[in-house]
Amino acid sequence: MGRECEVSGKKTTFGNHVTTRGKAKYLGGVGTKCTGVSRRMFKPNLQRIHVWLPNGTTRYVRVATSVIRTGILKLEVDGKVQTFPLIKAAKGSAKARAELKGLYPI
Repeated sequence: MGRECEVSGKKTTFGNHVTTRGKAKYLGGVGTKCTGVSRRMFKPNLQRIHVWLPNGTTRYVRVATSVIRTGILKLEVDGKVQTFPLIKAAKGSAKARAELKGLYPI
């Protein structure tokens, strides 16, 4: 699905942008007036990251930055929803991959 976090389910939401003019009453004016309302979109900040899964495989996932900040993923792996720590997969050498693979007791 387009522009949706695979973990938290965050997706694009819609709202209004309200344009006003005038001086506020508490500043000595007669109050602000609404001069226009237009629709706008609130898009989630999604990043595509390469992560290690508990079964030892790697996968690209599109997740929101709020999920990356918490460091915990809750994904469906092998037909079961599992919670595990977020560990970014190494893109470098086979040695770096082997070190990361030892983090999960399987």
